[in-house]
Amino acid sequence: MNLDHINLVVKDVNRAVHLFESHLGFNLIVNRKSKMAVLENDHNFALVIWGQELNNKENTPEYPENFHIGFYQKDEQAVWEIYEKLKTEADLQFESEPKKIRDTFGFYFFFENLMMEISVDPFKDTIR
Repeated sequence: MNLDHINLVVKDVNRAVHLFESHLGFNLIVNRKSKMAVLENDHNFALVIWGQELNNKENTPEYPENFHIGFYQKDEQAVWEIYEKLKTEADLQFESEPKKIRDTFGFYFFFENLMMEISVDPFKDTIR
C-alpha cells in the first residue's frame, strides 16, 4: 500500500503552488479559482493545497507541534542548492542554514505555519 496524496491547508493557495512548483518538484494539475489546487510529482504523489476559506474558518491553519513534511536529497550539495534558491523567496522563515540535524544534514523552513524539511536521505545507504 502506498501513501498517494496529502491535503495541506494554507492561507495563500497561489503562493503555495508557486513554492511547490518552483522549488520542490511538483507540477500543477488543477487550480480551482485559487481556493484549491492539486499538484503531482514524478512519483505520482498528489499534493492537494486547500485554501483555509474552504474550511469555513478565518483562522490561520494550525498544524500540531513538530508536524512537518520532508524532501530527501541525494547529498549535502543538493541541500545547499535548494537552500540558496529558497532564500530568494519572500516570506519563508528559516530555522537556520543547513547543518547536521539528527542523523543527517539539512534544514527546516516555514511556509505560513507549515514546517518543511530539506535533508540528505538518512536511509540512502540502507537496503529498503
